[in-house]
Amino acid sequence: MKKLTLLFNISVMILFVSCKQQAQTEVETVESDPIIKRVEPKSVSYHLENTKQWLAAHDKDAKMLRIAYAINRTDATNLKQRDSIIIPGDMSGDVEFYLPFPMTVSYLKDVKKIIFFSYPTQTFAAYEKGQLIYAGPTNMGSEKHKTPTGLFFTNWKAEETTSTFDDEWDLRWNFNVENKLGVGWHQYSLPGYPASHSCLRLQETDAKYLYDWADEWQLADPETVKVKGTPVIVFGSYDFGAPRPWLQLVTDPKVLAISESEIEKQTSPFLSDILKEQKNRDATQSTKK
Repeated sequence: MKKLTLLFNISVMILFVSCKQQAQTEVETVESDPIIKRVEPKSVSYHLENTKQWLAAHDKDAKMLRIAYAINRTDATNLKQRDSIIIPGDMSGDVEFYLPFPMTVSYLKDVKKIIFFSYPTQTFAAYEKGQLIYAGPTNMGSEKHKTPTGLFFTNWKAEETTSTFDDEWDLRWNFNVENKLGVGWHQYSLPGYPASHSCLRLQETDAKYLYDWADEWQLADPETVKVKGTPVIVFGSYDFGAPRPWLQLVTDPKVLAISESEIEKQTSPFLSDILKEQKNRDATQSTKK
């Protein structure tokens, strides 16, 4: 009888440990590969509406306003100044479905964090392991002061700072990506076209999100970068002589769509550097534990 009792207790312990290990594995899987649930509109089409009339009917709907700002690449103050704006026929979806970036990019599965800024579409997107985490509108550098393209890494950040180009420009939620040129993203007026002095202008909500989400660099000393921040890829070019590209959405709702293959094309020249810096950050964080 004692043998049976002992065997029973051992079996219970094995079952308990096994269940506990399984539960831990399931939690870790969920944490490392988060599934983002989004509401997709039944259809995506666009048309022009009178701005004053549309705002009069929808100025209390925060979700619809966010979508309108994103599609028109602008903010609340500048939207009001437009005679007409582009509006989706169905606004029941989440804002990401009205922006050009793909929801998933399998090529980025090994990249923990990365941000893309598209010059042609004036939009940005943040990805974690190939999943779209956040997206929104931007207004990048003007024709005279174009935003540099290529691979960058986030450097230092400041909740509020003053522009080095004009001391009357107050920049909120500023995150530098090119230290020598003074280029970074921050909150500033979005007139609805590339108008900055090379920086990446964002709505305040978007600027604050990326400010909190991206990683700062780590310095070994004032002159030496020990660990680089989050990779940022700025790509494409803007036709300053043509009408604003998003106006084409009225006739072709997919005209600005950015494919997975396009993201792969823009990332592949830099992937080895991105993964090398990611490995360096991971190693540095491991030694601190």
